[in-house]
Amino acid sequence: MNGQDWDTVTLAKNRAPTTKGAKNAAVATALRTGTLQTEKRWAGGENKSTHAPHMNLKKLDEDTDNLKHDRVDRSLAQAIQQARLGKKLTQKQLATMINEKPQVVGEYESGKALPNPQLIVKIERALGTRLPRPKRASKKAET
Repeated sequence: MNGQDWDTVTLAKNRAPTTKGAKNAAVATALRTGTLQTEKRWAGGENKSTHAPHMNLKKLDEDTDNLKHDRVDRSLAQAIQQARLGKKLTQKQLATMINEKPQVVGEYESGKALPNPQLIVKIERALGTRLPRPKRASKKAET
């Protein structure tokens, strides 16, 4: 039995458990003495940027006359609704086909949504029709 090693091997030693009370007391004393300062972080731990609608903020900031966001044109809303009804789909079925919520389809059909070209292309592909595009604002030459 020369090839066997019978010595015991300890991989991890047991440590004494730390008490939460000692940590809390140390933090409390540091706060009292003023050696530790706390500050509130703005939107700390949140990712709100992914929930913002796609829009051109610079264009909105530069626009001093019109203080409203562009909404879906009524002709586009009616075209989506007619194409959906032509295929005999519900709003929920169309939303499932384009991987969106049914509320998004409802907003587009009622004209309340902000136009998103990527979403309009998804709807076109799902319905198999060409939808009228929202008109782009023409750039005026500034002198």
